[in-house]
Amino acid sequence: MGIKQDILDILKSNAVSGNEVANSNAIKECFRKLSDEVREDKLGNVISLKKGQNPNYNIMLAAHMDEIGLIVKQIDDKGFIRFAFIGGVDPRILPAQEVIIHGSRDILGIIGNKPPHIQEPEERKKTIKNDDLFIDTGLSADDVKKSIRVGNFISFRKKPSELLNSRFSCSAMDDRAGIAVILETLKELDSMRFDVNVYAVATAQEEVGLRGAVVSSFNIFPHIGIAIDVCHGNVMDVPEDETQILGKGPVLSLGPNIHPLLFKRLKQIAEDYYIPYQLNPEPSSTGTDAWAIQITREGIPTALVSIPLRYMHTTVETVCLEDIKKAGRLLAVFISSLNKEFVEGLTCY
Repeated sequence: MGIKQDILDILKSNAVSGNEVANSNAIKECFRKLSDEVREDKLGNVISLKKGQNPNYNIMLAAHMDEIGLIVKQIDDKGFIRFAFIGGVDPRILPAQEVIIHGSRDILGIIGNKPPHIQEPEERKKTIKNDDLFIDTGLSADDVKKSIRVGNFISFRKKPSELLNSRFSCSAMDDRAGIAVILETLKELDSMRFDVNVYAVATAQEEVGLRGAVVSSFNIFPHIGIAIDVCHGNVMDVPEDETQILGKGPVLSLGPNIHPLLFKRLKQIAEDYYIPYQLNPEPSSTGTDAWAIQITREGIPTALVSIPLRYMHTTVETVCLEDIKKAGRLLAVFISSLNKEFVEGLTCY
C-alpha cells in the first residue's frame, strides 16, 4: 500500500480536537497492520508498539491526529446553526465551506452568510465575523433539533485532491501528513534490524494545547522522543526565511527545543544516505508536540521532523508525497542506528 492510500485511509477519521475517541478507528486500523500492539488511552491517544529485537530502550514517534474544527453554539428558531471555533480557525476561509455536523447522525451542512448584493457598502469592507456566519443543513428547525445538540462537534468535509508533481491537498493534512510519515517509517523498519522498541503515537488535542503529547509521553517515558509535524511551505508573498520548499525533503529543526545530539545524528544520516533535507532554526518553543515531550517528567531528549505544507489551517492544505516518503526513510534508518552508546550518551552532551 502506497503513501497516497495511507493518507486516504487516515483521512477517513474526522477527529476534531476533543472528539478523537469516537473517530480514530481508521487510524488504529492503519497502525494495527504495522505494529505488534495497539491501544488507546483515556484522553484518546492511539498508541502502537513495534518491538525491537533487543529492546532495552524505547523511542516514541508522535504526530497529532486531531484537526481544527467547529462546535455547535446555538440553533435558532429557523434551524440555522451558530458555531464557535476549535483550534486556530481563520474565519476568512469559512463562507461556502461544506461541513459535517456530528450529532446523533452525521449531517452535511454548508456555511453561509449575507450575499454581497444585499450587504451595506461598509459591510463589504469589513472582515467577516463569526457572528455573521451560520450553517444551513436544509432541515427544518424541528428536524435539526431532533438530531443536533449544542456542543456537537463539526468537521470540515474532506475533499482529497491529487495535484501535479506529487502534490496532495486536503483539510487535516496538519497533521495527518505526520501520521503518514510514521506509517512509512514502520513499513521501512520491516526490512531493517533495530533493537529499540518503537512507540508510534497518534496524539490527541494538539491543536488546543499539546495535551495528548503531555499524557502519552508521561506514560511511555521514552529514552528518545521525536515529534513529526508540518511547517509552513513556500507560498507567494511570504519571505523565504519563514517557509520551507515542498519537494526538497523533510525539515530538521534545531534550537532549544531540540536535543543537539539527536539533530546531529539525523542530519548525518540524511547526508550519509543521500536523503535531501532542510533546516529550520527554532529560537524558542516549536509550538508542536516536541515541546510537550521535551519537558515531560525530568526531561526527554527530543527532536522534530517536519513536512512542508502550504495553506495551513485551511481546507486545501497541500504537501508533497515525496517529502513524506523521504522523512519515513530518514527516521527508519535513524531508529536502526540506535545503540546503547548513543542512547546513554544523550544525557551527557
